[in-house]
Amino acid sequence: MARPPQKEIVYNKLLPYGERLEAEAARFLRHIKGNLARAVQLQELWPGGLFWTRKLSTYIRLYGRKFSREDHVLFIKLLYELVTIPRLEISMMQGFARLLINLLKKKELLSRDDLELPWRPLYEMLERILYSKTEHLGLNWFPNSVESVLKTLVKSCRPYFPEDATGEMLDEWRPLMCPFDVTMQKAITYFELFLPTTLPPELHHKGFRLWFDEFIGLWVSVQNLPQWEGHLVNLFARLATDNIGYIDWDPYVPKIFTRILRSLNLPVGSNQVVVPRFLTNAYDVGHAVMWITAMMGGPSKLVQKHLSGLFNSIASFYHPSNNGRWLNKLMKLLQRLPSSVVRRLHRERYKKVTWLTPVPESHKLTDQDVTDFVQCIIQPVLLAMFSKTGSLEAAQALQNLALMRPELVIPPVLESMLPLLMRALPGVDPNDFSKCMITFQFIATFSTLVPLVDCSSVLQERDDLSEVERELCSASAEFEDFVLQFMDRCFGLIESSTLEQTREETETEKMTHLESLVELGLSSTFSTILTQCSKDIFKVALEKVFNFAVSNIFETRVAGRMVADMCRAAVKCRPEESLKLFVPHCCNVITHLTVNDDVLHDEELDKELLWNLQLLSEITRVDGKQLLVYREQFGKILQRTLHLTCKQGYILSCNLLHHLLRSATLIYPTEYCSVPGGFDKPLSEYFPIKDWGKPGDLWNLDIQWHVPSSEEINFAFYLLDTFLQPELTRLELYALGELEMSRDDVQQSLAIVHNCLIGSGNILPPLKGERVAHLVPSLVSLEETKLYTGVDYDFSRENYRETIARVTRKLLRYILDHSEDDTKSLFLIIKIISDVLQFQGSHKHEFDSRWKSFNLVKKSMENRLQGKKQHIRALLIDRVMLQHELRTLTMEGCEYKTSHQEMIRDLLCLSTSSYGQVRSKAQQAFFTALGTYNFCCRDIIPLVLEFLRPDRQDVTQKQFKGALYCLLGNHSGVCLANLHDWDCIAQTWPAIVSSGLSKAMSLEKPSIVRLFDDLAEKIHRQYETIGLDFAVPEKCMEAAVLLQKSVHPESDFPGLGSEEIQLGIQRQKEKSAEALRNYENLVNMLLDCVEQRNLPWKFEHISIGFLSLLLRDDRPLPVRAIRFFVQCLNHDAIVVRKVAISAVAGILKQLKRTHKKVPICPYEISGSPKPSRIQAGDRPDNQWLHYNSQSLPKTKEAWESCCFVEKTHWGYYTWPQTMTVYAPAEHQPKLGRRRDELTEAEQIIYDHFSDPKFVEQLIKFLSLEDRKGKDKFNPRRFCLFKGLFRNFDDAFLPVLQPHLEQLVSDSHESPQRCVAEIIAGLIRGSKHWTFDKVEKLWKLLCPLLRTALSNITVETYNDWGTCIATSCESRDPRKLHWLFELLLESPLSGEGGSFVDACRLYVLQGGLAQQEWRVPELLHRLLKYLEPKLTQVYKNVRERIGSVLTYIFMIDVSLPNTAATKSPRVHEFTARILENLKPLMEADEEIQNHVMEENGVGEQDERTQGIKLLKTILKWLMASAGRSFSTAVTEQLQLLPLFFKIAPVENDNSYDELKRDAKMCLSLMSQGLLYPQQVPLVLQVLKQTARSNSWHARYTILTYLQTMVFYNLFIFLNNPEAVDDIRWLVIQLLEDEQLEVREMAATTLSGLLQCNFLSMDQPMQTHFEQLCKMRLPKKRKRDLGSVGDTIPSGELVKRHAGVLGLSACILSSPYDVPTWMPQLLMDLSAHLNDPQPIEMTVKKTLSNFRRTHHDNWQEHKQQFTDDQLLVLTDLLVSPCYYA
Repeated sequence: MARPPQKEIVYNKLLPYGERLEAEAARFLRHIKGNLARAVQLQELWPGGLFWTRKLSTYIRLYGRKFSREDHVLFIKLLYELVTIPRLEISMMQGFARLLINLLKKKELLSRDDLELPWRPLYEMLERILYSKTEHLGLNWFPNSVESVLKTLVKSCRPYFPEDATGEMLDEWRPLMCPFDVTMQKAITYFELFLPTTLPPELHHKGFRLWFDEFIGLWVSVQNLPQWEGHLVNLFARLATDNIGYIDWDPYVPKIFTRILRSLNLPVGSNQVVVPRFLTNAYDVGHAVMWITAMMGGPSKLVQKHLSGLFNSIASFYHPSNNGRWLNKLMKLLQRLPSSVVRRLHRERYKKVTWLTPVPESHKLTDQDVTDFVQCIIQPVLLAMFSKTGSLEAAQALQNLALMRPELVIPPVLESMLPLLMRALPGVDPNDFSKCMITFQFIATFSTLVPLVDCSSVLQERDDLSEVERELCSASAEFEDFVLQFMDRCFGLIESSTLEQTREETETEKMTHLESLVELGLSSTFSTILTQCSKDIFKVALEKVFNFAVSNIFETRVAGRMVADMCRAAVKCRPEESLKLFVPHCCNVITHLTVNDDVLHDEELDKELLWNLQLLSEITRVDGKQLLVYREQFGKILQRTLHLTCKQGYILSCNLLHHLLRSATLIYPTEYCSVPGGFDKPLSEYFPIKDWGKPGDLWNLDIQWHVPSSEEINFAFYLLDTFLQPELTRLELYALGELEMSRDDVQQSLAIVHNCLIGSGNILPPLKGERVAHLVPSLVSLEETKLYTGVDYDFSRENYRETIARVTRKLLRYILDHSEDDTKSLFLIIKIISDVLQFQGSHKHEFDSRWKSFNLVKKSMENRLQGKKQHIRALLIDRVMLQHELRTLTMEGCEYKTSHQEMIRDLLCLSTSSYGQVRSKAQQAFFTALGTYNFCCRDIIPLVLEFLRPDRQDVTQKQFKGALYCLLGNHSGVCLANLHDWDCIAQTWPAIVSSGLSKAMSLEKPSIVRLFDDLAEKIHRQYETIGLDFAVPEKCMEAAVLLQKSVHPESDFPGLGSEEIQLGIQRQKEKSAEALRNYENLVNMLLDCVEQRNLPWKFEHISIGFLSLLLRDDRPLPVRAIRFFVQCLNHDAIVVRKVAISAVAGILKQLKRTHKKVPICPYEISGSPKPSRIQAGDRPDNQWLHYNSQSLPKTKEAWESCCFVEKTHWGYYTWPQTMTVYAPAEHQPKLGRRRDELTEAEQIIYDHFSDPKFVEQLIKFLSLEDRKGKDKFNPRRFCLFKGLFRNFDDAFLPVLQPHLEQLVSDSHESPQRCVAEIIAGLIRGSKHWTFDKVEKLWKLLCPLLRTALSNITVETYNDWGTCIATSCESRDPRKLHWLFELLLESPLSGEGGSFVDACRLYVLQGGLAQQEWRVPELLHRLLKYLEPKLTQVYKNVRERIGSVLTYIFMIDVSLPNTAATKSPRVHEFTARILENLKPLMEADEEIQNHVMEENGVGEQDERTQGIKLLKTILKWLMASAGRSFSTAVTEQLQLLPLFFKIAPVENDNSYDELKRDAKMCLSLMSQGLLYPQQVPLVLQVLKQTARSNSWHARYTILTYLQTMVFYNLFIFLNNPEAVDDIRWLVIQLLEDEQLEVREMAATTLSGLLQCNFLSMDQPMQTHFEQLCKMRLPKKRKRDLGSVGDTIPSGELVKRHAGVLGLSACILSSPYDVPTWMPQLLMDLSAHLNDPQPIEMTVKKTLSNFRRTHHDNWQEHKQQFTDDQLLVLTDLLVSPCYYA
């Protein structure tokens, strides 16, 4: 009993030969299983394993997952084992991974019961590759794609991780969660990637419940968007999607929406500063959308409420008049949300139930949910249609919304659809290309869905029709009219493109790109229309197109092609009727015009003749059976025209021959109607209206295939015998030199041959020949797979493919010898050769573009809501046809036969010939062929390299260039210079280098220089480390044995005997040994090349580059190469020195001896028990890691008993399951070795670095300037020195010491940088030195560092900062106590002036920041030292102190489960600061910055001190806005009133630093994310400031408020009291005595109304109307002498407040007219003649109203009554408006 297949490709069953595929697939699968299992057991990963896994990929492409569930699991298990082989070569790993991803793709096919995959091997692989410790040293080369492949692999395996995986992962990665460290990013990235979220509900306690509260708590409390926050969001989005209904998100919804809104980075207010990292670390819109969609629905409806709020608040940003870099995100949001909701509905309502947890009934989306959703998003979508960035996103959104709620989105279709068709016709416009294309697309789409049949007669006959059906019937009477009008439009289009007479003169064969697109649009649309027509409409259309074609004569390039296409469309739809009209007509005209023999020799032919030939050649592209009737006529025409002298003529005739052959021999569907059987039944039996928009029925497609009959095959061979045979005979005689032919004749013959070949490729068997043996030894069969494609070859007839190949090769030789400049013939020969090799009926590039366009059409027309392949019939037929073509094109893995070998060699010969154009065409064919045949590259490489041999005298420069191009390859195909295989590289690399001595090589020719540059660049870019060890682990073998046992019948692939297995092991060992030999040979050959005399420098550099690629992490470099690289450190060329520095650093890593580690128990060391729950931060059990100056290891005993932990993150969040540290010194590799204790490789390095001359030269080179002003501390050089001191401890110090002292005292930039790099290397390299050595080292270093820090300059302070930071990175602070004590001696001594102070702080900060939470004592000491100095006068020191304070308080985080820190705490510090700022707080007058930048003698008053302090504090707040994890602590809020007072109102850069900083600080603070509990505190401060005497302060509150509310929108909305407070505050400030404040309050109110934070309700309206009615006091007659009173009266202020309030309401809806607006406008207009400033406000408002409502005024004015309109029109155009 055969087990059912998992999921096969259904289209195979519909092929005309579908019934034969069952057996074929079964045979193919059997071979794959048997051979793959065999290859793995024989340990032959390459070629056998890789070959058969590729075959499995092909199998899936051809048949889908057509294997049983058991087989599916066996394949996955085997591939999982293969992918995770630890030392597997990267290129193989990627191959296996891609197949495994494909096997796991449809997760519904295998449940967790069927399959379980371990997670740890994947983690180890990611750790090894993505976090490689050796890649940065150049010991491993990974391709760029590896990261995404590995991540996709983990995603695919994730559903099958065991149930305990979650707990194990948490144990593994929690210890990395130290928020100050890069490991945090790593931990969260791993969690996001690995944590399984699809466990069934009964296992949730082993799944997300273990981490959900912990992670969401972390997310909620982080405020400043660190890089990892986005990854958490992605994890939550996935969790929500996989577990709808099992998590209550409601408590978090306001926070989630606030953060998503913030993440859109929308601009708010007038002058806002954006924190740059908000732009880079913003959330991914796709995941935000997933999260929102998954939380929708459910009982509470909270998410929909917030979603409506979100769109209300951002709707105005969608208006077309707005533009900015945020627009892309907004558009993406619009496009993704509807599609995501559709996906969810599909899952809940239509998708087959699988093992994945279904959504509980209570949480499914209800119809009401969907309606609410569509309503909240439709407005922005309609606005976005007109956006500047294009309307594509909006169109996709509309399509998805229409799927869910058509009635809301599509105004009733009936009224608009048919008139729309007629209205669309003018879009066929010759002058507007894109309009034309869109129109074609629209008409084609419509007619594919609708049968164009006139049903109006049914109205008389039937009375059982619904209202809709009746309307459609009467409307369908217009179809005929529509088709004819469409044709007229097309004729117009064609005629306008004929008019360009210039065509005739310019000999361009090709259409322009635009014209060819229009041609395509026109022909496909017309063809669709005719396919869907009823017979009656078709007859009229046929008549019309025939008359148009025969009554005009068209030029053949543009217009002719378009008309011929229209005729072809007609003939294709109903061949019989149409051919009757066209064939006799064309044949008569042609026969008539060629009666006279002179015509045959004319250079220029009659246009009528050409046009009829063109027409005939196009209309023969139809069903071959219909053409047989006319075969005599066709034969006659071909006899007359195939040998016309005029090229245009004979090419058209060749096309005719080509199309006749194709129509007769190919397999293809003959119709694409939307209903099987067409519409020709009488209306009484068949009612077409029922089929409007009907999807095809996959099981009853009833495809009409054309399968060649024997009659057609005979006809085809008759054509070949008659027309091809004589040409081949002539060409053969010509090639033998027995027949004279002119070049034109040769080209004509070749054109005929080529057209015959591509016409009949389908029935010509492939080339025969012996297989080229011995290219690759293998123990498994590497046979090619033969697919049946519906053709049974007739071997009794001549195989013209063989003959063409034979003749063409002879002809090629003859032309190359006698007339190599006949390039046109050579072009044809290249085409013929590549088609003889490849062509079996369809071309790859055509197939690819059809596959692409098929997918585009499918996407645009599918119904994603219901799914289930509901496509229209034409699309389904197309897909079946594509499946057929895919089978004919499946060529990869072909056997490489001698016949192929000969032709590829011919292509190589052409690729290195004399003419550039010939070479480049031949090279493209050459590359395609190389990619087709197995292992043929190995056969060809030696032949290509022949041309590069330096000892050959006969190679021309052209050949040399051609050969280089052949090595380079094209962008997609094979690159011969860089195949991932030792045999190949060992040949090509040395050849490339020594070709520098060839006499054909010339560095004067830029093209050759560029070629070598490209080659070197491509090899460096594409090289991946090639494996040396090919062993296959036991687990793979076991999986392979299981696969082997599943093969039925077993006799085909019996199990392996022990001899075979032994043989396999033996072969694998030999292979590894051979790889190693090859590797060492290659290194030696490259070294030999470099040492050749006279080798140009360019090639020396190329060679050194190649050598640097050969460093590995599993084998040290051969000794000779080590010596070479060490000597290169002092090479003259800087390029070489740079490579050598990296290489030697890598070599030192290879020679590093391993250091032993031992486990420890942190709880025993600390003497405190393990905490019961997770608690991060400073706990008793990690106290012992802190730096404590009382117990520093200052003696040998203390040092040796101290337990050093180097990595900073260990112990912060929690301890790992087993904590390891380095074992004591006596267990570590020996230090201070003598020369004779070193290995040979080490001795080389030892000798050079002990040689004073060598070191002196090296230091000289290292202290040279490279690029002026661009040089930075160089990590490569640091790695070099770190390696030296790590491997040889202090052996080289004596030689280096004098240099260090000399460099330190030289204050120039380069020597300082050089010494900084060496010192950092020394400190980090001394990690494992004994106490005595370390102590001696610091005795030397401390004076050096003191000198360096006192000589620091603008150019070098960055480098010293990097030096100290690098030295402290990943080192236990207790090991570096000398350094820290030195740095803390007196950072602000003032000795070297303010600049040196700032630099010393910078350097100190670099060191302390690396230590994060482990140095609380040092941070306290520093803070204590800095606090009295906060009133520094110098700006640069202030800024530095600000930055240092940020790092001091960085550790004080408010994260959940975190103990209070031992490091300095912000709130204690802020409280002390506030105390010192009291004098400023209490003062009322304006604060001026009157402190000069100088230290006056004597004490200054408190106030001046306060201002100085404030300046530093501002710097600190600004620095921490972007860096710390949490912001705006309560104490800092108390500083707000002070800032409000200082910040200037206008934007003016001439303000002093204090004011500018205050403003900047406010801007940053207002964007901060608030915790809900902080909201009342902020409002308290704002209310208090609103009572301030300074109007500046009152004004600034408003700008602060705008930003703060928008950036925390839902947090505020969730707190009704806060909303009331804000409303009260704004309305109160509307009545402020200061005009500027009132106006700002109005702006703020308008903004809050516009983002729907406040709503325009009755009480508010009444309040403003009341204020407006305030009586103004009468004007008194003033004394002429007195100045007008400047203080406005209270009444005027109140009245102005009312007017401003109304104005704010009006301006808050810039793009629509709500119901309350007309009345308010009327109220407002009453004040047009009030005194200033009221009048001005009214005018501004009206002018703004006019500006924003101008575009849609027709629609808007319906909201007003006639009287209101009169008043309004009067106002908007009245003279006062212009006043």
